[in-house]
Amino acid sequence: MKHGFIKAAAATPDIRVADPVYNAENICSCMDEAVREGAKIIVFPELCLCGYTCSDLFLQEQLLNSCKEQLIKIAEYTKGRDALVFVGLPLEWEGKLYNVAAALQNGKILAFIPKTFIPSYGEFYETRHFAAGNESPVLVDFEGNEIPFGTHILLEAEGLDGLVVGCEICEDIWVPLSPGISHAMAGAIVIVNLSASNETIGKDAYRELLVKAASARQIAGYIYASAGEGESTQDLVFGGHNIIAENGVILTQAKRFENQIIYGDIDIHRLRMERRRMNTFTIEKKDYVTVLFSLKKEETKLSRCFSGKPFVPENQKERDERCNEILSIQSCGLKKRYQHTGCQKAVIGVSGGLDSTLALLVTVRAFDMLGLSRGNIIAVTMPCFGTTDRTYDNACRLAKTLGATLEEVDIKEAVTVHFKDIKQDINNHNVTYENGQARERTQILMDIANRENGLVIGTGDMSELALGWATYNGDHMSMYGVNAGVPKTLVRHLVQYYADTCNVKELSEVLLDVLATPVSPELLPPVDGVISQKTEDLVGPYELHDFFLYYMLRCGFEPSKIYRLAKLSFAGQYEEEVILKWLKTFYRRFFSQQFKRSCLPDGPKVGSVAVSPRGDLRMPSDACARIWMEEIEKLK
Repeated sequence: MKHGFIKAAAATPDIRVADPVYNAENICSCMDEAVREGAKIIVFPELCLCGYTCSDLFLQEQLLNSCKEQLIKIAEYTKGRDALVFVGLPLEWEGKLYNVAAALQNGKILAFIPKTFIPSYGEFYETRHFAAGNESPVLVDFEGNEIPFGTHILLEAEGLDGLVVGCEICEDIWVPLSPGISHAMAGAIVIVNLSASNETIGKDAYRELLVKAASARQIAGYIYASAGEGESTQDLVFGGHNIIAENGVILTQAKRFENQIIYGDIDIHRLRMERRRMNTFTIEKKDYVTVLFSLKKEETKLSRCFSGKPFVPENQKERDERCNEILSIQSCGLKKRYQHTGCQKAVIGVSGGLDSTLALLVTVRAFDMLGLSRGNIIAVTMPCFGTTDRTYDNACRLAKTLGATLEEVDIKEAVTVHFKDIKQDINNHNVTYENGQARERTQILMDIANRENGLVIGTGDMSELALGWATYNGDHMSMYGVNAGVPKTLVRHLVQYYADTCNVKELSEVLLDVLATPVSPELLPPVDGVISQKTEDLVGPYELHDFFLYYMLRCGFEPSKIYRLAKLSFAGQYEEEVILKWLKTFYRRFFSQQFKRSCLPDGPKVGSVAVSPRGDLRMPSDACARIWMEEIEKLK
């Protein structure tokens, strides 16, 4: 379970109704296949040892005895197979019949977990045969062995931090207060559900919603195995709709009406981090018995995919909806600031780059919402030593096309005088040379805002703030930073979305050219009129940094795990040594540049990751990066 990944399987075997011998053979066959694929938790459907649709045959001694015999054989079959296995069967205890899940591992029956809620409505008539299970576990004699029996049983893996499994059966997930909630609050991080849910029109979507919601509410992995082909079709049809979910996300699901084994890599460490993060998730371990089991410590071969752009939806429709929502959040945040201050004007430094373009678009949207004239938006272009004709022209075209007031302030002379004052050699293109220009621009913007009784709108994005790629008290400062919660990979899509939906040809054309322009602060002189200072050549590709940022802050992953996932996500795009190089840069800059984030201006959070010192990231400016950097060094 290296890095917390555990491979789970939900298996629907071919069965015959009331034929435990045939069913046991197929269960063992499915088990073998799942073990070969590396599954460590294997879940079979409800009552699969005899079939869910046995009806009054459940009352037959012959059937119950055969189920016992075959369960013993299946348990013995698990010996030497490194997996925790759940099989459903009817079990008699003290004159009552129970619908139970048997937990099996390494030749032993670990526990019997009975179904809590027994339906007797619609097409279901389980109360005719089964009693509701008891919560507090008791020991029952099963063929000479004492086995824990009850719903409040957790199965915990020895030596594998955090792998605790709880079990519920079918109807249990459909009720308002499911046993899974109790299991999760007692410490279970994986919930298994042995089910026999028949198919009716639209039921699959509702079933999927239930599993997603249960895994989200419980902050858990959820393995749902359902009955399929082989059950009686006298009145019902079962589709084998197996689902594996993690914290509200469906990892995989079976194609219905085909008996399948599906696999999903559940991330136990991420779930534990999420529970730590949410202080409202409390553990209440009442009346629970913990049964220990053992699994080998192995590296899970991942079949799960991790998007190289975790901030950007892959689906076009979803991406467009996300972009529209983010633009609304940004503009509504700015709108409120104007309503509160009573200001009527905005001042924005426009460079012809992506970030200032997005900030201008957001400000236009906010002013439209407020009913203020776009002419009250003062777009200031401040050409200096590194400005190219392309970016200058785009900045001017953008302001004019949007109806903003364009104001040009050439800062070359002022910066030259400033360099003379501080004895900075103008031919020495060091950090003073660069930051002197950035601070001069910020001073101009602030003073124009004072002149106009307006607000300076910040343009820096979250990726730049994470890396500290901003001049302290230069472009780092504003009166409201509309892009502070937007990662660079998403900035591009927001501008692209605006270009695609604005229905203004001239505006669309300039936005597309901005998108095609290399990202640059333009603080060094161009070469033959072309941008010479490309940000991603200096600090690394933003798509890598956004990947690192997401999995570090949102998921709490360690560097070795992030590196492992990055190699999978960017295979064929970046060499491993390149990924490692920029991972090292990311951690070094992230820790060393916190002092800039500690005094950020206000700005809206738009997604699940943010770096505001007043919100998501409470981090000391002098925190030491040693243990993170040491782990990265070991990756070499």
